[in-house]
Amino acid sequence: MNPPAKSTSLQTYQVIVYDRALHPELFQLRGRRVFRQGPFEAEAWIMRGSHVLRFECGTMCASELVTEQDTGLPTANVVAAYLCAGEHDFEHAFGRPKVTYVSSVQSETLSEHLYLATVEEMRAHARDAECLAVAWDDGGPCLSVLDVQTYNREIHAQGYHLQALGGVVIRTQTIFEVAQPGR
Repeated sequence: MNPPAKSTSLQTYQVIVYDRALHPELFQLRGRRVFRQGPFEAEAWIMRGSHVLRFECGTMCASELVTEQDTGLPTANVVAAYLCAGEHDFEHAFGRPKVTYVSSVQSETLSEHLYLATVEEMRAHARDAECLAVAWDDGGPCLSVLDVQTYNREIHAQGYHLQALGGVVIRTQTIFEVAQPGR
């Protein structure tokens, strides 16, 4: 795996938050899982190099898309969009019922040796934790993993997108939390 002098992955990887559902026919899904817990329903989709989280509670619906795609994406009802390069934190409160969305994104470019060790570590984690995952080869081993945990009034998701060209690793941590009644 010899990374090119310049990789565009960190320049195009982005998080887009919508206040609506996204449609699966827009994406080449490699895995899909639905979670129902307490007052909400969530759905997770994994694709090569990207993921979608959809969260519904009552009439409120929101979606998070992490992707390196920069064209042909839905533009209606975008709450926020930002690049994944570096470190970013974002928080947004959705209407009724009150749902708080919190996201943290970190990206890094690793040496070949560290990148390959990280791929192996993430493969083992995906297998042991029964995560949604897809592996492919694009100039070396690539991997996307989505690890989701549900709690009484919230969902936590960790996304990992590893791109061999450039040794790029994108990590996302997302929480959707339904407020306690009366708050």
